[in-house]
Amino acid sequence: MLDVIIFISFIGLFGLISFVATQRTREVAIRKVLGASTIELVKMLNGSFLIMVFIANLIAWPLAYLFVNKWLSGFAYRMDLTIWPFVLAMGISMLITLITVSLRSYKAAVANTIDALKYE
Repeated sequence: MLDVIIFISFIGLFGLISFVATQRTREVAIRKVLGASTIELVKMLNGSFLIMVFIANLIAWPLAYLFVNKWLSGFAYRMDLTIWPFVLAMGISMLITLITVSLRSYKAAVANTIDALKYE
């Protein structure tokens, strides 16, 4: 079940970055013509997504802690909840975001600039 949830979020993230890369095609082409390297363009597109995922994790941590703590209190034998599962979840989500966004933004950065600027 968890695999399906991760796969659906991966597909959604890929669709979102594809949409943003398509919307910013002209901006990427102009920056490329003005001398930006491919790595700089990939960093530019990665930055906003990584910040959004980081903020989403910061918002989700307290809520998840409250729900899991309440759920665990119903058991006779319970363990203390540490921060490490939350850190691991944030690391995995940041890694998946970095890989997904980097692949799509690299494809947008190496695209032909003439096709994007032809009708301007």
